[in-house]
Amino acid sequence: MINQKFLKWQCRRGMRELDELLLDYLEHHYGQTDESEKAAFCALLELSNPQLIAYLLRHEKPAAEPLARVVECILNRTQA
Repeated sequence: MINQKFLKWQCRRGMRELDELLLDYLEHHYGQTDESEKAAFCALLELSNPQLIAYLLRHEKPAAEPLARVVECILNRTQA
């Protein structure tokens, strides 16, 4: 399991909107997920900021289903 302090550092992207979305998911949802979703979130954090923006603004959808599920979860949290 990856250290949450390291993940928090990775969530800080230098763009307020990305920081807030990613940190909210990490702090309120990540701990309750299964290992496959945790792995998908870690993979999401490896992406570039432009790619993350494209996914989180729904301009593109991740081809990999696990990433698509995490992106939907992040976006659904903002609509609640």
